[in-house]
Amino acid sequence: MPFLRTSIVSGMMLAGCLIPACLNAQDTTDMQKNLKALDPKLMDTSADPCVNFYQYSCGGWSKQNPIPADESSYGRGTELENQNRLVLKSILEKAAAGGSERSANEQKIGDYYATCIDVNAVNEAGLKPLQPLLDRIAALNSKDGLPELTAYLDSIGIGTFFGFSSDQDYKDATQQIAEFDQAELGLPEKGYYDRTDDKSAKLRDQYKEHVARTFELLGESHEQAAKDGDTVLKVETELAKHSLTNVERRDPQALYHKMTLANFESSAPNFAFNKYLRSLDIPPVDSLNVTEPKFFVGLNEVLASTDLDSLKAYLRWAAVRQTPSIALPQALDEESFNFYGKILEGQPEQQPRWKRCVRSTDRDLGEALGQVYVAQRFSSQDKQRTVELTHDIEAAMGRDIDQLEWMSPATKTRAKEKLHSVANKIGYPDKWRDYSSLEVVRGDAFGNARRAVAFEVHRQINKIGKPVDRGEWGMTPPTVNAYYNPQMNDINFPAGILQPPYFDPRQDDAVNYGDAGGVIGHELTHGFDDEGRQFDAAGNLKEWWTPEDEKKFTERADCVVKEYDGFVAVDDLHVNGKLTLGENIADLGGLKLAFLAYLDRAQKAGVDVTKKGDAEYGGLTPDQQFFVAFGQSWCQNNRPEDLRLRVQTDPHSPEEFRVNGVVVNLPEFQKAFACQTGQPMAPAKRCAIW
Repeated sequence: MPFLRTSIVSGMMLAGCLIPACLNAQDTTDMQKNLKALDPKLMDTSADPCVNFYQYSCGGWSKQNPIPADESSYGRGTELENQNRLVLKSILEKAAAGGSERSANEQKIGDYYATCIDVNAVNEAGLKPLQPLLDRIAALNSKDGLPELTAYLDSIGIGTFFGFSSDQDYKDATQQIAEFDQAELGLPEKGYYDRTDDKSAKLRDQYKEHVARTFELLGESHEQAAKDGDTVLKVETELAKHSLTNVERRDPQALYHKMTLANFESSAPNFAFNKYLRSLDIPPVDSLNVTEPKFFVGLNEVLASTDLDSLKAYLRWAAVRQTPSIALPQALDEESFNFYGKILEGQPEQQPRWKRCVRSTDRDLGEALGQVYVAQRFSSQDKQRTVELTHDIEAAMGRDIDQLEWMSPATKTRAKEKLHSVANKIGYPDKWRDYSSLEVVRGDAFGNARRAVAFEVHRQINKIGKPVDRGEWGMTPPTVNAYYNPQMNDINFPAGILQPPYFDPRQDDAVNYGDAGGVIGHELTHGFDDEGRQFDAAGNLKEWWTPEDEKKFTERADCVVKEYDGFVAVDDLHVNGKLTLGENIADLGGLKLAFLAYLDRAQKAGVDVTKKGDAEYGGLTPDQQFFVAFGQSWCQNNRPEDLRLRVQTDPHSPEEFRVNGVVVNLPEFQKAFACQTGQPMAPAKRCAIW
């Protein structure tokens, strides 16, 4: 459950050239000094904090930071990502330059990056690297061959009619099991295929045209490409019809259906799953998890009713769509961006190729790159300070649980058992990933991208039937984000986010508890949101609440749903309170915990929380500094297309509501700014869970 939203279209690499190609270490250090967790110059002091606290905190930043042409949105997180990217670029350019002093990992990341950045070589190769894959699909002469073909495609990272990987057993968190899931399609979510409004209908037409243009670039005639575009949309629409929505997938109980392979095959006899697994060299499995059995019943119907040529057109499209566009010739790369970047997200220009190649290297060799990054950018002092913050906020949550009036003693005891079992992962993994079996060939961009994905696919499926590795991370060290994993019961803070503007050791405790503390509290609260609360201290999907307490929790959660349902994000689109519920609970609970921890720290240090600060802190009291630092961590400008996409797909609320939607529920905020009941930021009725 990431703290920040991640890319909706994960396969897209966006690219333009606004930042100088060369930047030395001193340049990056100077740039970092310009980022502060709290900066009065970013405020709009003409705004009333009791009317619109987001505008008060971020109004200055919004005016000073128009969205660059190569971004669909731009926020304080983007500022830090850009700085991180420059650091990574410097590391990669040095590694790419060669020299006898390079380690094996440095050689890999250097060769990968140097090959990725060479656009001329990619264009000269043209479609040749892709052609054997297209030929293999073209050679399919019977539906009986689908299991072997889809197994091969899955083995190199091309999902087709369904997803397959390993996962922790929801009810035995010590073991990894095989798991089948619904297909990931070309449009972001099920609703894009069945909504009837004009914008959705137009987008489907644009998608169909994009698919057709892609087929033309592969060499098809205009007429055949148009026909295949129709076919792809029809097949995907049928698959979407049987899929769950993003809201439905938020319920872990709805995604756990453990069964034998024989029982699974009997529900979808038109596809030989046993043959599929053998083709992937999966050892015999006693049981597996099927996240959505109804999807596979529907898939069985689709396979029966769709002719072979149509299925092959769909597979060709899957093969191209799920090949990183940066490894394809320029015409295909630009066509991909024109739909997924320009149309879907409103982004006018691609990002420069070097930015995209940095991102690709981090995605495919993230811990090899991260090992060098951490050595340069993350100190033991940074780690220790984060540990202290985390312990303070965990202690605050323990006190908060004790004081909850609505929760019974029995549930409180189990909640504290879970809290005390949370594992804290800070900065980077204790054991680095071994990439020795991943072949990186300088000059083979397509092959490197394909082998990297295949490496990860095999790494995941090789876990099946084995004990869970609780030391593994789900994000790379340079990532500007954080997450909680309910099956691991751990909170994870990569080194990338533990720097200004999210963590700023140069500024006072009030500031750091408001931003970094809010991040930590957010992830900790995820263990007790509407999803996380269904997992016990060991990470098992298990009921540990009394029925009465569960009912009281749901009533309080419904208050949060209704509040966020009322926010209008763009045009006529409201925030989806059910889709964003978990993140909203985490935002609200996290900031409350951070404030409790800050007050405790201030009391122990003898800080006068009513005394106004100096000019560096805008004359704000420590309490006010806490809240403004929180507000400024969310400053962001968004394009309307991107907002529309987010509201329909993203479990995170838009930034304005991640600020205002939280502070309206905190009497501590209203006291800090002397807000009167009835003002917009001080409603008479508030939502409270944790």
